[in-house]
This record gives sequence, C-alpha cells and structure tokens, in this order.
Amino acid sequence: MLLQQYIELRNNSLNRHSTTAKDYLSIKINWLIFLLPLAFFLSGCTSISKGMTQALLEKAESEDTRICQVHGKPFVGIEPGLTRKQGETKILMVHGVGDHIPGYSTQFLEKLARELNLDSRSETPKNITLTAPLFPEQTLGNLRITRLLNEDTGKKLTFYELTWSEISRAEKALLAFDNSGEHDFRRARINSALKKFSNDTTPDPIIYLGKSRQLILAAFAQSFCWMATHYWQDLPKNGTHICQGVGDAHVDKLSNDDYVVISHSLGSRITIDGFQRIADMLQNPEKFDPSGHLTAATTKAIETLRNKHIPIFMLSNQLPVLQLGRELPEIVGQKAAYCEPEGAHYRQRMLSETSIIAFSDPNDLLSYGIAADFSEKYLDSRLCASITNITINVAKIINAFDVQGLANPLEAHVGYTKDERVVALIANGIGHPNASSLIKEKCEFTKTTK
Repeated sequence: MLLQQYIELRNNSLNRHSTTAKDYLSIKINWLIFLLPLAFFLSGCTSISKGMTQALLEKAESEDTRICQVHGKPFVGIEPGLTRKQGETKILMVHGVGDHIPGYSTQFLEKLARELNLDSRSETPKNITLTAPLFPEQTLGNLRITRLLNEDTGKKLTFYELTWSEISRAEKALLAFDNSGEHDFRRARINSALKKFSNDTTPDPIIYLGKSRQLILAAFAQSFCWMATHYWQDLPKNGTHICQGVGDAHVDKLSNDDYVVISHSLGSRITIDGFQRIADMLQNPEKFDPSGHLTAATTKAIETLRNKHIPIFMLSNQLPVLQLGRELPEIVGQKAAYCEPEGAHYRQRMLSETSIIAFSDPNDLLSYGIAADFSEKYLDSRLCASITNITINVAKIINAFDVQGLANPLEAHVGYTKDERVVALIANGIGHPNASSLIKEKCEFTKTTK
C-alpha cells in the first residue's frame, strides 16, 4: 500500500512539471520517507530478537563488500602541500542541507588530522561573524578557523568551517508550528522523526533558489576572501568583520598557498556558484560593490589567481539535480577558449583548473554522479573544471532474510565524513605511488583520457 501511494505521488509530481529542482527533490524526499522505515526496522532487529537475526546482521557487517571505484584524473590530495617552505595549505568546509552550528565538522577534522599526522592544534578556534559590503546590516553566518600542526615535521594546515545556516534558519521558522508539541504529538513516532528530518532538510534547496541565495553566496565569497588574504596570526579572534578584497598586498599568499574546498550536498552547488560569482566579481567589481570597497582587486592579484589550481571534494554531490530548471552561467561551452594556452580568452579565465572530485554513494537518494560532458554544458568555462567521479558505498549493505542488498539511505547521505576511505582519498589521493595503503587495497582506479 505504501509503495503504491509513493508511485502515485511520484507520477503526479512528474506530470505537473518534472524539470524543476523543487519537484525533483520532493520526489526524492518522498522516496526517502518510504525507505527509511525499512532501514529502521532492520537496524532495530537486534533489540527485537537475538538469535538468527543478530547472526545475520553481524555476518553482513563483518563482510565488508562495499565498493570504492574512482574514474577520472589522478589526484594527490592534501598531504603534499603541508610541508611547503613558503605558504601553507588552507581548507574551506561548506555544509549542505539541514541546520548546522559552528563546530559541525569537528569529527571529520579530527579524522583528517590523524590521517595527515597533525598532532597539535590551536587551543581555541577563531570565530568571525560574517557580513559583506553589499549586505552590511545582514549577518551571513560564522567562519570558524582552526590551526593544525606537526611541530616535528613542520606540517601545517589551517581549516576554515563556514556555517551559513543562520541565513535559512529564519525562513525555516515558518515550519515551527508543524514541529511543535502542539501539533507533532498527533504523529506516529517514526513519522514524527521523519517529518522533523524533512522539515529540517527539504526547505534549504528551496530557500537557496529564492532571495537568500545571494546572501549565502556572499557568505562563501567572504569565507574565501578571509582564506586567501590572511594567515592564522593575522585573523581576528572573534567579532563581526568584513574582508575587503584581494589586492597587491596578498599576491604572495595567492602565489604560495594551496586552497582546497570540501563541500557536502547543497554545499557543492553553493561552492560552484560561489566561484562563478567571484569570477564575475573580479571582472565587474562595480556590479557587486557600488561603494567601491572591492575595487582593490588589482590586475596582478587577478593574474596570480588565474594560475591557481583548486580541488573541490564534493561529498554527496548534487550538482545535476540542482541544475534542473536553472539558467546557464554567462559563459559555457568554451572551455578550450578559456583553458588552453592558445585559446582566444585564456587570459580571462578565473583559475588554471578546478578539480571536481565528486563522491556519490549509489544508495544515497540525494546524490548523483556527474556525466563526462557536464562541465562543458553547465559550468562556467572560466573555472576550467575537470571531473573525477568516486562511486563509494559509505553505508553498510545488509543481506538478511529475503532482502538482498539493503542500505540505510540516511546513513548513505550523511556518512561520508565518517568513512575512512573518504578521509584517506582527501588526504592522499589516488592514482600515484604515495596513495595510502587503505586506498590501494579498497579502491579501484580507472584513469580516463580524452
């Protein structure tokens, strides 16, 4: 009965108009609501009955047959840049759907630090309350900065965690009554949990398609600006501040530092849109800042940025579904003209290369692989994007009773930052001799060529 209702709901949604991101995500959320009780039932079997059920589940857990398949260009990960004599490696983390508070990335950060052998960290993180010249009276979220070190080897890393939930939190307050005790007690217990999850996550992509999009992108631009223009000792400890832009004073940092972005779900769309916005801002600063605060971006600084290679590790990638119904960037389909040295617009690119490393669990109902021609058709040509697809099971697959190959779709969506293989790939990459032994053992690599 439940399956029949889901199919009818899906067909009705598709018949209305299947090309918008809102409806497509609505279909996926309803499918998630259909599957999650099954996952809860299986995960709760141990408490219902020991014996055979427990034995079957433990057997499934002991036999780790989860896939890890990488198709694309080799990449080296974060490790090689940690011991550089000039400059340092800086990572920006951008969260996805759901309400987040500063510190949400702590578990991942600790796993990454262990993988990179960074055994010292700043006693207290720095927290900048973000605002921007275009929105001087608007709080855009929090940028939390942590310093990681290995004093014996000289390794150093600065980790920037962007929390933009403050922007969408105010709009999601519209659903407060639906979550309240005044109304929620009427639901069955599992349905209540699912509804709260849905109310927390579903609105964010819808909100991002509306007026709050520019605020979220401004938060990303400010985060990248702080990362590109300051070192740990120069950053404010706390308070509300505006990063005033990139100029001649920052050319050495732009030349010597490595920048890395790690994003999750909607955060990947925010990151790509954010870089496309920065590309426009560098060429047309007056459009984004009538007051003139950002016109300090000099030709020398822009030219230095154009020689940067920035990898983006996208966890639970959603670029294809969040492209539905959207206008294309201003410049697409001209990668050769912007990214090849002999191209007609080579000196107008934003970066020398944007390496998109897209992680997707096939059992994550809100994650999507990226087709080989996606960057040429849908991404700004000035980013010079290349794509590596990583198909990886982060949720354990259970074969029990007559159910063959069931994985909890919720775990498949949120489990990337806890997976040791994901952390190892980000730290040390794949397709080269210095990849970690775990990746050499657990992951298959297929190099793609033109």
